[in-house]
Amino acid sequence: MSRGSAGYDRGITIFSPEGKLYQVEYAFKAVRSTGLTSIAVRGKDSVVFVTQKKVSDKLIDPSSITNIFKITKHIGALVTGLMRKLTFSIICAFSLKNIAFPSSADAKSIIQNARQQCADFRFKYGYEMPVDVLARFLADRAQLYTQHAYMRPLGVETMLIGIDEERGPQMFKVDPSGYFVGYKAIAVGPRETEANNLLEKKIKANSSMTFDTAVQTAIAALMNVLSEDLKATDIEVGVVHGDERAFRLLTTEEIDQALTIISERD
Repeated sequence: MSRGSAGYDRGITIFSPEGKLYQVEYAFKAVRSTGLTSIAVRGKDSVVFVTQKKVSDKLIDPSSITNIFKITKHIGALVTGLMRKLTFSIICAFSLKNIAFPSSADAKSIIQNARQQCADFRFKYGYEMPVDVLARFLADRAQLYTQHAYMRPLGVETMLIGIDEERGPQMFKVDPSGYFVGYKAIAVGPRETEANNLLEKKIKANSSMTFDTAVQTAIAALMNVLSEDLKATDIEVGVVHGDERAFRLLTTEEIDQALTIISERD
């Protein structure tokens, strides 16, 4: 606790003389402390996000570690911050299936609530929840956590991507304070400042990227700010594109192909 924040960081509802809510600021620091940088880029007919994939223990199955989740068939979420993922084996009928769930309370709360809201929306209105409506719901819920002394802000930032039938490709970021807004490109994590400066130049040069260009731009930006060569197993890439507007993860082979093109181009 810093000298200037003495007494004012003990309660979420107490403003400091500088007009700050220190518990909310600490939530942002929790996102940065994970050491993971995530980048999202919107193209003319697609949306892409990419994040680092770190395995902390050699005994952990790498396939059980992810920051990317499918909310609905058409919406994907990338959660950066206090989270991890475990795999549970469930015997279903005559086959054994591995089902992954977020184990951190913060990530688990966000993902489960997002999926529940999307399911309720579809049941009530008969069509899929738009990505901007989901972003507003998550932001409203995050902001509620800053109003009560018996709650605390969630230590994660969430990126949502999807393609709206009327508005086209959409990308939103929801932060621990409850603020959300749409972006053309955005970065989250300890290297977000350098990444955002780089993305501004990329978007200014080409604001209507094709799907392949958007994928390569996101991966290349991550490699640039990390100042290291990445392997296909070091990152995860989620995309929404095509007429079906379906969200999916790129395979290791597809990521490796994009990395090869980037290395040859540079």
